[in-house]
Formats: sequence, structure tokens, C-alpha cells
Amino acid sequence: MSAFYDIAIARIDGTPDLLGPLHGKVALAVNVASRCGLTPQYTGLEQLQRELAAENFTVIGFPCNQFGAQEPGSAQEIVTFCSTTYGVSFPLSEKIEVNGAQRHPVYQFLTHAHGGFAGDISWNFEKFLIGRDGRVLRRYPPTVKPEDRGLMQDIAEAL
Repeated sequence: MSAFYDIAIARIDGTPDLLGPLHGKVALAVNVASRCGLTPQYTGLEQLQRELAAENFTVIGFPCNQFGAQEPGSAQEIVTFCSTTYGVSFPLSEKIEVNGAQRHPVYQFLTHAHGGFAGDISWNFEKFLIGRDGRVLRRYPPTVKPEDRGLMQDIAEAL
């Protein structure tokens, strides 16, 4: 695997190759959960998606149930929650694990010392900024909100 966009992962609806069609975009990869204290970040993530989509930017959500079992629902329940509660239009992946022995290759790449930012994911809504070429540019802790000035500046520079 040479870059983020080359990693095989299905969309939440089961359609294969979520990332391939996004190649060439700047992306913000986020492990998401529906029942977390940080779940309201969906509002800011969707705002980024809507404001910057025309500039070849996308948010990508990776549902994960590893932290406090805060994403217990089925794929359909997750889609329904995201669309009806937050109007989410950005792509979501199938539910994955981001840490441990079953860590998905996407998160193996993002958290690898070579090319990513080493270390386990600490909680829901940890963020990674991905360049158009599929390289990991930055990593942000879960408490950094989508509207954070530093994050916004980093996105603007990547665009």
C-alpha cells in the first residue's frame, strides 16, 4: 500500500472501494461514534464538508465501537442517526476497529511510524488530515473541534 487512498475498505452500505474514488482530495479522516460526548462534532464536520467540498475536500467517517461501546448500532442505524440528526453527507465506512489485533489497515496506515503518526487512537473523534497524494499531514486529538482555528488553517494550507 503506497498511500491512504489505495487501502481497501467498504462504504457503510457495503459498496467496495470507499477511498479510491476520493484520491486527489484533501481529507479529514475521523473515527466516529453516535453515543459519545463528542458526537456533536458531527455538526462541525458536516459544516466543513459542505463549505469545502467544492475545493476538493472531504471528511471521511470511520464508525468504531471500541471506546465505551458508543457505536453499537447496525450500519443502517448509524446511517439513519447520522443523516436525520446531523444531516451527514460525507462518506462513512463500514464499522471498523482502530486499535488492537483487529485494527483495520486504514488505521494501521494512519498510526504507523512510517508515513503516519505512531500510537494508538485515544478515543472517538480523533482526526487525521490527509493530503491529495494520500500522505498523512497531521493528527489531532479527539477534543480538537472541526472549527478549531489551527485545524482550519492546516486544511486551508493543504488545499
